[in-house]
Amino acid sequence: MGMNQERKCRVVVFGILILFWCLSQQGERAWGEGTPVTVPAPGAMTVPYFAPPERMDFCGERVPLHLPDVRERLDREFTLVVYSHAQVYLWLKRMDRYFPWLEKELVRNGLPNDLKYVAVAESDLIVSACSPAGAVGPWQFIRSTGANFGLNQNGQIDERMDFEMATASAFRYLRNLHEMFSNWTLAVAAYNCGERRVQDELRKQRVDNYYSLKLPLETERYILRILSIKEVLGHPERYGYSLPKNARYPAIRADQVSVRLANPVPVVDLAEAAGITYREFKTLNPILISDSVPGGSLILRVPEGKGKEFESRIAGMYPQPQPQAVPQHQKNSGILKHKVAKGETLSGIAARYGVSERSIMEWNGMKRKMVQRDQIIKILK
Repeated sequence: MGMNQERKCRVVVFGILILFWCLSQQGERAWGEGTPVTVPAPGAMTVPYFAPPERMDFCGERVPLHLPDVRERLDREFTLVVYSHAQVYLWLKRMDRYFPWLEKELVRNGLPNDLKYVAVAESDLIVSACSPAGAVGPWQFIRSTGANFGLNQNGQIDERMDFEMATASAFRYLRNLHEMFSNWTLAVAAYNCGERRVQDELRKQRVDNYYSLKLPLETERYILRILSIKEVLGHPERYGYSLPKNARYPAIRADQVSVRLANPVPVVDLAEAAGITYREFKTLNPILISDSVPGGSLILRVPEGKGKEFESRIAGMYPQPQPQAVPQHQKNSGILKHKVAKGETLSGIAARYGVSERSIMEWNGMKRKMVQRDQIIKILK
């Protein structure tokens, strides 16, 4: 290599070093000094920005979005929902399975259509959803509230997981809350954290509306999350969601069969009688939480078109229970005393003695259908 070429190489190397030094100084610039140049990576996608709506209402009640605090709270929930792409698509898929029936029931019960979004916020429309606090089912009833609204729960069945039964109970509860507060926003907030908590906070804080209340964080976010779900699911295309029709989950078609069993029966036996697998039978009957079906009266679901065949098979396999004869020494008294055994249900006891559940509840001053082991039940004959 000649001297001139060597000199040229040194100049080039020196120039490169100076360039690297200048670039390194750019990284040491204080925040706000100068204008850094942003070069997008090859193939990078720009994430679109979606602003929350300017006007919203819940069950016909206007949301005060002119208040900066309310608007920021909505912005947070809306942003989390609108960009939760996987979750939104799952909601959209499940909507076709449940919303048509829900909407008809809301109309039949004279309730606002917006209440269907409460079920989405509560459980993502998953019937077996269970929270760390023990709330269960599509409407997330805790054990005591579920029992108060007629949902039977024991070691073998949990009616909180039945979509139709839980919905009927949720509608009664929400109607009661609305009668209490005369306001749907407060009623739904109370559904989340309890009516007593909302009443106490209204009184203590001397305000009269949900948006001005300081509540547990989950409840403060609750209504605004429901509003965000309503907006995105109500206008999915507006926010970039496009779900093909064949991707939507179909409604579950099933025949309902009323059965009376004298004793508990293995679930797998009933599944075989229905011509389906154990898993399929449990999917159709999510209230069955053990490996056996309790004795007594129960409504079971089997695949559409198989109801009559299933009913006849069950009648052949398990004869209908006969009312228990009254012991001779109790005939004159007219009162029987039944000690509840492990796994027994009120419906099973009623079937055993040939009386109705309502009669047993009246005779024993019971306000709910739950019975406990070793409980003494009076039966009038």
